[in-house]
Amino acid sequence: MLAITESAAEAINALVSRGEMPEGSGARIAADGEGQGLELALVPGPAEDDAVVEGQGATVYLEQTAAQVLGDKVLDIERFVESTGEEQLRFAIVPKDGLDGQSMNGSA
Repeated sequence: MLAITESAAEAINALVSRGEMPEGSGARIAADGEGQGLELALVPGPAEDDAVVEGQGATVYLEQTAAQVLGDKVLDIERFVESTGEEQLRFAIVPKDGLDGQSMNGSA
């Protein structure tokens, strides 16, 4: 099942609290409408068939296709620099063995 790094959990929790979402809210990862990739969105709760992953105090809901694809992956945060030179953070999916000792947790 998808694991969640501490930094990704902190980001999810910050977004949920900043957005004044109801209790039980989290991030949902689902196949995009065209079947070409995955989308992450904040939601108030899971859809009917979503798998629920909790880690580091954050909740991530996985649509069934996403759960299959992400079974051996980790949700993390990566830094990147815009063409304007501004530093940004974005969510990233990485292999479990691709983390250099970062703290992570995930359970179904």
